Formats: sequence, structure tokens, C-alpha cells
Amino acid sequence: MGHREPLTFDPIEEAARQWGLRWAAVDEMRAVTSLMRAQQIVRGELDDLLRPHGLTFARYEALVLLSFSRRGSLPLGKMGERLQVHPTSVTSIVHRLDVAGHVVRRPHPSDGRTVLAEITPSGRDLVVAATTDLVAADFGLGSLGHEQLQAVAELLRPIRIAAGDFKD
Repeated sequence: MGHREPLTFDPIEEAARQWGLRWAAVDEMRAVTSLMRAQQIVRGELDDLLRPHGLTFARYEALVLLSFSRRGSLPLGKMGERLQVHPTSVTSIVHRLDVAGHVVRRPHPSDGRTVLAEITPSGRDLVVAATTDLVAADFGLGSLGHEQLQAVAELLRPIRIAAGDFKD
């Protein structure tokens, strides 16, 4: 990501101050704006790390999911559930990985309506190479310590539960 001179003030704090002069929910506005900005920063760092591998984070997650599966393959529908993305997104992700030679699409052996995505040896190699870079860069979260990383995950958990990601 491009580096620029840091501002001499926190623009989110200034926005919260201005917000409070007009509307309620200042804490919520400050939190959501901070969360969205942090997501933007981390996404940019991950994109920069994955670009040399020809991956986006979504494609990386799909390859990791397939590499974790027992047979190295999963139905596209199950991939969508696990990755928590829309079926058309999974189709697009798998298509791009297929074109790149990291995944092959196969018919399900017992259900003719189901398509399986299966990771290839090059896909497995790519997961290792990309993961090595992500781990070395602390997934873009190197400014946080162990306790802070755990706290972030715990703070976001109720939002994910309320959205129906999983049952508590």
C-alpha cells in the first residue's frame, strides 16, 4: 500500500466529535468506522502479499479449505457454506482457480447435480508458499500482541453469532 505522511489528528475521532453534535450512537459510529478502516488496511496488506502468488484472499481461503478437507475436494455448495459466501462467488472463485491450474472441477461420483472442486498439486504448493508469506507478515496484524489478537476475535464473536454465522 502507498505510504503517506500520517495525519496530525485522528480523523475518526474528529468525525465522532462532529457526529456527536448532530446525532446519537457516537460509540457505534466510532467503532464501525474504526472496524471498516482496519479491515481496509489489513485487506490491502493481504492483497499485496498474495498478489505475487496470483491470488486474492478469497481464492487463498478456498485453496486452504480444500487443502484441509480429507480428500482434497468438496462440493461447491459446501465450500460456500464454509467460506460464508454466495454460491455465485464460489463458482467464480473456483473458476479462476481452475483456469490457473490450482483446482479441477469434477462431477460428484454419486450426485450428478453436484460439482466437486478438487485441489491440484500446484494448488497445494501455492497454499504452502502463500501461507509462508502470510505467517511471516503476521497476516497484517503484527502491531497487535497475543492478548490483543485474542481480544479482537472475542469482541467480534457476538456480531458473527447475531448474524447467524454459527450457534454459540
